[in-house]
Amino acid sequence: CSAIDACETSNGGCSAKAECRRTTPGNRVCICNAGYTGDGIVCIEINPCLENNGGCDRNAECTQTGPNQAVCNCLKGYSGDGKRCTYISLCSQNNGGCSEFAICNDTELTERTCTCKDNYIGDGFKCRGNIFQELLRDSNTSRFYFHLEALSIRDVAGPGPFTLFVPRTDVLNSDPRVKDWIAKGVMAQVLRYHMVGCASLLYNDLTTITNITSLHGDPIHISYSQNSLVLNNNAEITLSDAVGTNGVIHVINQILVP
Repeated sequence: CSAIDACETSNGGCSAKAECRRTTPGNRVCICNAGYTGDGIVCIEINPCLENNGGCDRNAECTQTGPNQAVCNCLKGYSGDGKRCTYISLCSQNNGGCSEFAICNDTELTERTCTCKDNYIGDGFKCRGNIFQELLRDSNTSRFYFHLEALSIRDVAGPGPFTLFVPRTDVLNSDPRVKDWIAKGVMAQVLRYHMVGCASLLYNDLTTITNITSLHGDPIHISYSQNSLVLNNNAEITLSDAVGTNGVIHVINQILVP
């Protein structure tokens, strides 16, 4: 007589995912393979993600890749190896895309708010200070700023409101009269002729006005035709409505002469 091998056929009746082991003649035990659980007759693949998130961080997603195998991936807004995930502050890099003059606040995982700091106005992505500060920040108007500084003219740093008509930097640099005005000591008068006090006049406001008085005291004539605003029948407004906390700047293509 020979011993009956209970595992010889059909894996001894064990699951295809189990190992059939002979014990005594005619008998066997079924043991589920690694990564599976059950009684050996029925073996079910173990999903490690079902318990304790598969050992992943609570801010990670556990994804089963095989029997009792999984990978951990940090959720959006977090970084790490999945086992440990740390919150990524949107505001920690480049001020969250906000203006350098704004405060960035993280609100949700992928959200943040941008709020202009005190003494600045804007939407948080673009914030403007007073028009005296803004003159320096724009290459079109920076030369006008340096002329004001050289003559210690700080009118437009005050509370305002003001309206400024600023000749472009290239115009101020190329007009030969500027050096002559400086030499004669009248540059301050010329600069103040480009300033209007007690009003922050936007482009649309200017289309309804024919004359305004400058800080120099002389009037500025305004005409509107063919969708263009022209001052003193000579200087055209080429860029408009740069609004600051204490007024507005308009860029013009000629120097106004009182």
